Amino acid sequence: MPELPEVEAARRAIEDNCIGKKIVKAIIADDPKVIDGVSPVDFKASLEGKTIVAANRKGKNMWIELDSPPFPTFQFGMAGAIYIKGVAVTKYKRSAVKDDDEWPSKYSKVFLELDDGLELSFTDKRRFARVRSLEDPVSVPPISELGPDALLEPMTVDEFYKALSKKKIGIKALLLDQSFISGIGNWIADEVLYQARIHPMQSASSISKEDCATLLKCINEVIKKAVEVGADSSQYPTNWIFHSREKKPGKAFVDGKKIEFITAGGRTSAFVPELQKNTGAESAKAAGKRQQVKVQKIKHNDSDSQDEEPEIEETAAGKSKVKQRGTNTKRASTNKKSKESNSDDENDSDESPKKSGKAKQNKSSKGKGGDQKKKTRGTNTAAKRKLEESDDEDDTDDNDASGDDDDSEQDKDQKLSSKTQSKGKMTTKQMAEPRQTRNKPSKKQK
Repeated sequence: MPELPEVEAARRAIEDNCIGKKIVKAIIADDPKVIDGVSPVDFKASLEGKTIVAANRKGKNMWIELDSPPFPTFQFGMAGAIYIKGVAVTKYKRSAVKDDDEWPSKYSKVFLELDDGLELSFTDKRRFARVRSLEDPVSVPPISELGPDALLEPMTVDEFYKALSKKKIGIKALLLDQSFISGIGNWIADEVLYQARIHPMQSASSISKEDCATLLKCINEVIKKAVEVGADSSQYPTNWIFHSREKKPGKAFVDGKKIEFITAGGRTSAFVPELQKNTGAESAKAAGKRQQVKVQKIKHNDSDSQDEEPEIEETAAGKSKVKQRGTNTKRASTNKKSKESNSDDENDSDESPKKSGKAKQNKSSKGKGGDQKKKTRGTNTAAKRKLEESDDEDDTDDNDASGDDDDSEQDKDQKLSSKTQSKGKMTTKQMAEPRQTRNKPSKKQK
């Protein structure tokens, strides 16, 4: 992305090659997204016949001063670039236009032919640039809203420190703010912070005056060096982080130290954790918030210990969250046990503790289906008990009939035993034993 050095290189190319020359032909692209606030016809008319007097820049914005207004103004965006046929403007994009290159490019937005045959083109492949025709560019947005130019209007240490002390945002985001200081973009911000050994997320207000002085010095040195070599990145010092910013995470190193990537100021940011530490109260506060989020995300995965409170008390909010979850779990467990106890008291009030425990286990494992089967077994047992009691009251002369009843009951017992064995709950012997705890009457008795 064009930043101050790239735009300055374009400005100097126009200043060196186009001053004093007349525009004899202009071609304006019919692209209202880029050509802002003026029709191509009107823009063309405002350029032809005019003489180029100067080329000016502030931040990432440039405008060509003509012998009379309005003036063409260029906001380079993400991919804006100036090309002059036969002249190497900047190697950031490409060198001089070759004879076999498409000219003007299909991405050209403003094409100018000068009276000596020189041709100039402003191109924008991604269409984030803005080209305007303005009477006084410095008096209207966006140029009127820009902060001091990082190259032409450098701050003093006292001014810089005072300005930073009022800002509680991350230093990387602040450097990218063109209303604070104009001309610094993503790669320059990463570079100066690396050179100054300041973390990109460090709160601006927490930076000491000494570190402010170092940072300001790095801003001046990096920008001047980049402008000096015409924004030709191949001539940037080898110890700059710039050369490794485009490498993949895990494979990016500078001076043997690992580079990591984070999002700061809304942009992907390269820094060296070993050298750039995030310190200060704001950093501690941010770390506390992250820890609180971690505490709130704790999950209870151990079903055997759901009634126990986790021993995590990192933050007040986190502690409250976890304790509440533990309390809810205990309450649910208590309600469940209470329901089971009430059910067993109604159906097995006289049953021994051993059998009561077995009934609870059956109910817990079977649910509603288990309850239905218990009712059936209780009905059968009650019927059997009634028959046995009637046998005891009969005379000995009725032994044959009683024997028939016993045979009938034995058949019932075998059927019930077979059915229960298939479920793995009770044996034939257990079914034959009279159950003294089933007081609920059968459907027939009702």
